[in-house]
Amino acid sequence: MIVVGAGPAGLAAAEVLASQGIAVILHERMPSPARKFLLAGRGGLNLTHSESLERFLDRYGPMRPQLEAAIRAFPPEALRTWCEALGLPTFVGSSGRIFPRSMKASPLLRAWLRRLDGLGVKLVTRSRWLGWEDGALSFETPGGVVVERPDAAIFALGGASWPRLGSDGAWQAAFAAHGVDISPLRSANSGFHAAWSEKLRERFAGEPLKTAGFSFAGTTVRGEAMITRDGLEGGAIYALSRDLREAISARGFADLIIDLRPDVSEEALLARLSLDAGKGLSTANRLRRAGLSPLAATLLRERVGGPSLPPAPAEIVAAIKHCAIRLTGVTAIDRAISTAGGIAWQSIAPDFSLRGNPRAFVCGEMLDWEAPTGGYLLQACFATGRAAGLGALARIRAQ
Repeated sequence: MIVVGAGPAGLAAAEVLASQGIAVILHERMPSPARKFLLAGRGGLNLTHSESLERFLDRYGPMRPQLEAAIRAFPPEALRTWCEALGLPTFVGSSGRIFPRSMKASPLLRAWLRRLDGLGVKLVTRSRWLGWEDGALSFETPGGVVVERPDAAIFALGGASWPRLGSDGAWQAAFAAHGVDISPLRSANSGFHAAWSEKLRERFAGEPLKTAGFSFAGTTVRGEAMITRDGLEGGAIYALSRDLREAISARGFADLIIDLRPDVSEEALLARLSLDAGKGLSTANRLRRAGLSPLAATLLRERVGGPSLPPAPAEIVAAIKHCAIRLTGVTAIDRAISTAGGIAWQSIAPDFSLRGNPRAFVCGEMLDWEAPTGGYLLQACFATGRAAGLGALARIRAQ
């Protein structure tokens, strides 16, 4: 049995098969496995989330029906149990996100690789899949081209974000040549471009806009965003990225609405600013009285056309509570956290095999789905990897 790709999905598939006595060879094109997984856990490995399963599944948006069976078969609680069986207890953070107590990805990966080695999984690194040849799989290795003819193969080749870590989307051509429908890969959980003034860019690039409300297409997210030289990024922006991206694709722009004081009502703000009316206060002092940080105040002045705010307190309040930022582009895919698009679901059978090629199985981020950050990405990679492994196991046993 061959598994191609040693990220979380591929490792999960290999574990399912090896635990049932199937000999597994795991091919990875990089010098070591799971490099993007390690990067994701550098600041704290967010494995999954503790919210209700129904709410959890809704995070996958229109692709919930395609992913639901796999995630129900291996839900967040099962992932926690699995992690703890490796000797790494987990905990629920204040935001509901679930982390291993070690916080880092490296201890988990080391324990996981030890388990796979104990199950007899053979890991072959620096082995790049080249494609199919008469039903066989060919790999470019330091020792030359190697051809494998497995009973079945599982592909976990990832999307195209952070290609230097291993997933570059190069697999698309080989799959398309075999009649597999592919939705173009696009940036997901990405930043967006905005036309900042040079003043805002020079003074505030790299600073967070904290405790704000971000709204688009009927959805509001509380949190913070990071100002970049080109625009905005960060958790709150990532949560809206699918709708923002699609709007920019359709119209060329998306108007993001920011509530700069989400914890203060319009009435309270109006009362506060009305007390200062007619006192001859400077613009900076008026905004400081409204509780805006220097970054928020600069952002507000830019969005209302310059340093002079509307004179009426009610107009200032409206601008603070509904600060519109026009986004005009999406961060390049190689800088995105994840990707949307991939192998279209009409090409995938319920057991995660390819329709028309029942000995080839697919899983992980190379499938056409996306989700926000918060543990949803890793959970679906683990779940689809296990589902593909179980599908391949059933196929091998049937043969």
